[in-house]
Amino acid sequence: MFEKKKSKFYVVWKGITPGIYTTWADCKEQVDDFADAKYKSYESFAEAKAAYESGASKNIYKSKANTIVDKSIPKPTGKAWCVDAACSGNPGKMEYQGVELDSKHLMFHKGPFNYGTNNIGEFLAVVHALALCKKNNYDFPIYSDSLNAIIWVGKKKCGTKLAPSKMDPELYDLILRAEAWLKTNTYKNKVLKWVTEIWGEIPADFGRK
Repeated sequence: MFEKKKSKFYVVWKGITPGIYTTWADCKEQVDDFADAKYKSYESFAEAKAAYESGASKNIYKSKANTIVDKSIPKPTGKAWCVDAACSGNPGKMEYQGVELDSKHLMFHKGPFNYGTNNIGEFLAVVHALALCKKNNYDFPIYSDSLNAIIWVGKKKCGTKLAPSKMDPELYDLILRAEAWLKTNTYKNKVLKWVTEIWGEIPADFGRK
């Protein structure tokens, strides 16, 4: 019955509510912001049902970052911000920025800081974007290519192992302020993983690879 109405079916093995979905929008709700989500699209209900019953391990595509992605996911367009960080050495001189997804217009830039890490920059970039969005009542998505940063934001804690005594003092102060902001604010924006392996470099990339 389903095959007469829809050309694609989305299997969610691991997400908020596992199952088979008939639209990408419904599938996306189950996997966005869900750590290590497992999902994939199929052309028929029969294929989707067989894949769901056989389990995720035989059917998913695993990226280099060990995150689970569907090769058919369309590249994001429209109103959104992207963030990224760059670090010369790790630890080393670090900076971060945020740009508009489509226009690549620079929305903010901080640094360089004399001694930091790429993960710290990625974390601060996401929080910086969230704070600006809340200030301006923006509710569009924010993309980061750092799974660590997304997890740290969700935990409201910068998970760096770099000792505060070794950090640039201004950078350490920014970390404390970012953690305090996350603990005292709510936001409507979804913080989403940019799938570099499929979509190419995130628009906020510094281009120094």
